[in-house]
Amino acid sequence: MDMRTRLLITLSMIFAIVNFGLAQEELQITSKDSIVESSWIFGIGFNAVDDSGNVFDGLFNVGQEWNFVPYPSRINIGRYFKSGLGVEAIGTYSVYKEGNIVDGEINPSDIDYFGLDARLTYDLNKIVGETGWFDPYVGIGLGYTDANNLGRGTYNAIVGFRTWFSDRWGLDFNSSGKWAMSQSDGASNHIQHAVGVVYQFGIEKGLSKRGEEKMELLAAIEKEKQRQADSIAEVNRQKEEALLAEKLRREKEAAELAAAEKAAKDRREAELRNIQEQIDGLGKVYFKLNSSYLTSRDKELLDSLTQILKNHDSVILEVSAHTDARGTESYNQWLSEKRLERTLNYLQDKGISPERLIGKAKGETELTNNCIDGVRCTEAQHQENRRSEFLIVEF
Repeated sequence: MDMRTRLLITLSMIFAIVNFGLAQEELQITSKDSIVESSWIFGIGFNAVDDSGNVFDGLFNVGQEWNFVPYPSRINIGRYFKSGLGVEAIGTYSVYKEGNIVDGEINPSDIDYFGLDARLTYDLNKIVGETGWFDPYVGIGLGYTDANNLGRGTYNAIVGFRTWFSDRWGLDFNSSGKWAMSQSDGASNHIQHAVGVVYQFGIEKGLSKRGEEKMELLAAIEKEKQRQADSIAEVNRQKEEALLAEKLRREKEAAELAAAEKAAKDRREAELRNIQEQIDGLGKVYFKLNSSYLTSRDKELLDSLTQILKNHDSVILEVSAHTDARGTESYNQWLSEKRLERTLNYLQDKGISPERLIGKAKGETELTNNCIDGVRCTEAQHQENRRSEFLIVEF
């Protein structure tokens, strides 16, 4: 390769890197690429009650069947989580108007309506995809209502949506069906509609799908920049080698031999790390309390482990079984031996040679946390210790 060709290659690589830099500048993550994942929501608005007893025939008969007051009559506060679940407390007030239809009859006089409800909702965007401005939801709840001079507990079902003008402010529209827990005293079922302004605070944000795509693209651009920088460095290295080839021939041969040996060692170590990472990625076999039996999930994990071992038939694997600290040391040692036996038997039944498996029953001697005797722990913390683990010991 002559000097002119090398120069052209170098210039083209520099030009490509500059273009990538400009593209990266246009792809910077902005506030538009993030969404609210969790927050507190406070709202105030209006509510209307339909207690006509004729819901489906007169669903939108606002004049005769909907009861409301001409001022804010609903207040709510709730906490919404990244999972899409939300919990909310709601207080409402209304008036059954004289002359409206209540329980199928003409109401003779104005009657106050009070409601106090708690509900659990789920954000349907978790299913249909995040929009950032439109949040449909469904929910269930319980409450207490004093309506038509009758107090009653209620089971509630809710459907609604919020539409957001910013990260903080939006509107909430919803309808709730309320079923009396007991109708022996004449308490009726009814529907309650609501609309109001909502305000978010205590916000936690995360990347939207578009933001995640940008992040992936930025990472790819950075990788390509590095690749091209490496290519330029390689061209320069070749140039220097060409100029010094005669003088450094013997040193180069020795360096190449050492590099080859190191590369072979590095490849071997990299392959070993890769296989161990595959095994680690499967997780661990977790046993139930005082049990050594494998669940269907455990068997699926061991099936995947079996396939990895078959793909790499030179791997020798150490299988260690453990217990939590509850019970005596002797019992836990016996239990870990049973867990080890079942784990090893399952792998051998799937075709893994016993010579490739080294079993160690360790009882309660290697806890993964501080749940020792005398320390109070949750069941989930004890569960972390009831396990079988897998480590490559020879490859």
